[in-house]
Amino acid sequence: MATNTLPLSPIAADYQEKLQETVDLYPKIEEFINSLAGPKNVYFVGAGGSLIASFPAYYLLHRMVDIPVYQIQSDELNFGRPKALGPGSLAIVASYTGTTKETVAAAKYAKEAGATVFSVCKEGSPLAKTSDFAITGGSDALELIAAYCLCAKLGVDLDYAKVKATFAALPAAFAATVEQNESKVHDIAVALKDEPITYIVGSGPSHGWAYGLAMCYLQEMQWKHAVSFNAGEFFQGAMEVVTDETPVICLLGEDASRPVAERAQRFLETYAKQKAHYIDSKTFELPGIDPACREIVSPLIIAQVIHRLAAHYEAVRGHALSQRRYMFRVNY
Repeated sequence: MATNTLPLSPIAADYQEKLQETVDLYPKIEEFINSLAGPKNVYFVGAGGSLIASFPAYYLLHRMVDIPVYQIQSDELNFGRPKALGPGSLAIVASYTGTTKETVAAAKYAKEAGATVFSVCKEGSPLAKTSDFAITGGSDALELIAAYCLCAKLGVDLDYAKVKATFAALPAAFAATVEQNESKVHDIAVALKDEPITYIVGSGPSHGWAYGLAMCYLQEMQWKHAVSFNAGEFFQGAMEVVTDETPVICLLGEDASRPVAERAQRFLETYAKQKAHYIDSKTFELPGIDPACREIVSPLIIAQVIHRLAAHYEAVRGHALSQRRYMFRVNY
């Protein structure tokens, strides 16, 4: 059991400013998307958190457009070499540093195959140099903006004035909402810090950060056993090992998949009352966001709240999020 603690990392002083820099890129992304001739299909490409960040954009396009949309891990693209990738394809590739070797290789392969490469990465990085268009900022928000721009280009009937207004209101809303949830995520971290395993459940775009919380934050950064499930698949076996002693975190967004997560919540409220916890965007205030537009940003703010949950795990467990046993230390 963890006995040491660390100081809680504060919410970054420039948190709202950084978000503002990201959403201010909307016109630049829109201009680039409008310059494209197609596309005939779209590939979201990345590894780890950079792939996870594409879930909201992938989910939107998967539901809204009539062209094929794929989400693929970088090395799966490199070695799988999908036949549909080629001229007319748009590859949206993300790497926080722009140096992730398999992601840079995936971008190069996509270019060689004839695709247009849109990347979210650091300026001047190897990935940026490989791309037709490169932009720096929060990859989940930037990819979702690109997805809405693609919807507009492809003639999807949405209120784009409201979409733009929602993104404009996002920085202040998110700053307030992250602060609002500090005590909640602290309580979850305290309650689950010494559990031998934690299950994370989510649906639709929130399934991405169910996976991310389990794999990136708890396994990678806290060396804790954790596993994630799509809430729809929870019924297919995982529920059989759940008891009142099983720690579970259930994520609920406000998108079309919410009933899938609510089904899991009803089960957990009955059979896992003692150690089930819920991060539900419906409980977030999101000041300045039109109630009709909360669906647009709910998966993005769930990601931000999970990031703060990880900071609280770090503090109450005394295990730095930057600590690694193998990553960046051994050849892989």
